[in-house]
Amino acid sequence: MSELPKCPICQSSYTYEDRGVFVCPECGHEWSEIEEEGLVVRDSNGNLLSEGDSVTVIKDLKVKGSSTPLKQGTKVKNIRLVEGDHNIDCKIDGFGPMKLKSEFVKKLS
Repeated sequence: MSELPKCPICQSSYTYEDRGVFVCPECGHEWSEIEEEGLVVRDSNGNLLSEGDSVTVIKDLKVKGSSTPLKQGTKVKNIRLVEGDHNIDCKIDGFGPMKLKSEFVKKLS
């Protein structure tokens, strides 16, 4: 399970997520994403991804220029987060450098 951010107003660690919004029960502040960090990327289960995380592919993906697809269950280590539609930049053994969409991966714990 991903760690929830502290409240940016009162620094309370008792925050919780409710329908995509973070809520602080102590001061009542609500915010939509982590305000201190610029780029927010979530995996297919809604877990927050960060630089250097390891993820696994959740479905077979066609790869342009390759006759073989990227198979479900492929583990990808040391991801980098980038702006854009394909927001994960990585290197996959057997395929080389690649960009992935976060909706097709899940974070490894």
